[in-house]
Amino acid sequence: MARIGDGADLLKCSFCGKSQKQVKKLIAGPGVYICDECIDLCNEILEEELAEAAEVGMVALPKPREIFEFLEQYVVGQEAAKRSLAVAVYNHYKRVRAGEGPRPDAEDVELAKSNILLIGPTGCGKTYLAQTLAKMLNVPFAIADATALTEAGYVGEDVENILLKL
Repeated sequence: MARIGDGADLLKCSFCGKSQKQVKKLIAGPGVYICDECIDLCNEILEEELAEAAEVGMVALPKPREIFEFLEQYVVGQEAAKRSLAVAVYNHYKRVRAGEGPRPDAEDVELAKSNILLIGPTGCGKTYLAQTLAKMLNVPFAIADATALTEAGYVGEDVENILLKL
């Protein structure tokens, strides 16, 4: 496969096809060969992907004030709701990030789990607030009608169907 068929013992890279005379180093594996140039290219690709993954994963956590100001740009009124959501979202992400890695002062910080219940008449902006937050934080958002949901084993939709929409 990597040998030239004219009888010469000239090996070539299994990826780019360059002969061992055209490259500085040719590393052998079981039945395959890779040159130093292809290794360098692979390393560059991996470094770029790791850098992109690090950027996506460790986006700076916006402060409650920044979240509130973002909501101010899109949502008219609802000042109390915007403030409450901004603080709740900030605390949620602090709690999530606190569990990501060992911290020397982690025992000193205690963040209680909390849920948010948006209550209001139809058309007051509950869904829009949630959609705007999801857009800012770049997280998935799904809307589902819960009236058709039933317990597993009964006629109707399962709760898992909501997750499929994500």
